[in-house]
Amino acid sequence: MYPRLFQFGHFAVPTYGVASAVALLVALNIAMRLARKLDLPPEKIWNLGIYTLLGGLIASRLLMVVTHFSLFRYNPIWLLGLSPSYVPWIPWTSAALALAVAWLYLRAEELPFRAAFDAYAPALTAGFAIQALGAFLAGAQFGTPTHSPLAVTYTSPYAALWYHTPLNMHLVPVQLYHAAACLVIFAGLLLWLPRRTQPGEIAGIWLLTYGIAVFFLDFYRGSAYTSGIFTPMQRLALVAVAGSAVLLWKRKSSTHPQPMPTLIP
Repeated sequence: MYPRLFQFGHFAVPTYGVASAVALLVALNIAMRLARKLDLPPEKIWNLGIYTLLGGLIASRLLMVVTHFSLFRYNPIWLLGLSPSYVPWIPWTSAALALAVAWLYLRAEELPFRAAFDAYAPALTAGFAIQALGAFLAGAQFGTPTHSPLAVTYTSPYAALWYHTPLNMHLVPVQLYHAAACLVIFAGLLLWLPRRTQPGEIAGIWLLTYGIAVFFLDFYRGSAYTSGIFTPMQRLALVAVAGSAVLLWKRKSSTHPQPMPTLIP
């Protein structure tokens, strides 16, 4: 496929890195639009996403530099497209730092966690769909071998170098399945948004549906790291499904219920 979007001499612009950047911008803009509908300050919702992503991204890239210093020294721009999935502790360390940054920002700005999560759940889903399409084009997060006529075959040596993608082998296009699942979930969340009965409901539905989708899709992801019955991503998906119950639980209030904000397109 196309792991390199552009090539200027020794300067390569990775497709996956560009797709991730586009996904970030799309997600932030959707979150800001939804924030207005949920009576949240859009600029703070924007800042929440920026600080969280910067915290996770900076941690991820710095750790990638440490573990792939020889590659970084040869061509630093390649780190924009490299996936940290082959060093299992990097994504979890980066995610933990990103969540810590998000929590600190929410506390500092006194933003309601559940409502903010409602704004970001559909936005993240749209961003994940775009990122999955970029992964498909680049060969990242590749699928398992298959004999299906829908299989995809990668031939670029950059895909093998950057993402350890098997070349000249028929693989399940799991990235496209991931993107399709995200688009369905995204549409469902937007349809349910005007019907939500309490803050956190949209986020709970997202954790439930996206967690289930990721759990089953990871069975077909050849790039998944396995150390037991389930992959780390599947374990995280199970945690997400369990966590959805907390957000979907109908809370009782000792005061008269307050009507939810009217959602005006």
